[in-house]
Amino acid sequence: MAEPEFNATGVRIERSRRSLTRAGQVKIQDGRLELLTSYGREIDSAPVDSVQASKPWFSARDRARATVNGNRYVLTLGSPGAVSESGGAAAVNRFLEVVRSAHGSTAKH
Repeated sequence: MAEPEFNATGVRIERSRRSLTRAGQVKIQDGRLELLTSYGREIDSAPVDSVQASKPWFSARDRARATVNGNRYVLTLGSPGAVSESGGAAAVNRFLEVVRSAHGSTAKH
């Protein structure tokens, strides 16, 4: 099995201002994004090139917004006590970079 392109644990995942998990996982591997609960149960997943991701304008630097299969999620990658490949704003930037590179690799010129 290949190493994941992006993996963050201890991620708070919210949908419609409702917390789905406070210690979830965001994983991008083999061209697929997965949002998982702390128990490893899938919340949502999709090919990464179909996912839209951005930083919310008026929000903490450790948050990203992702639209997966038409569902909007807010991901807090710098939760207190989070164990991730890099904390806070750096993790958000890395997440956005991986999603954008997936879009760039499939774009037709």
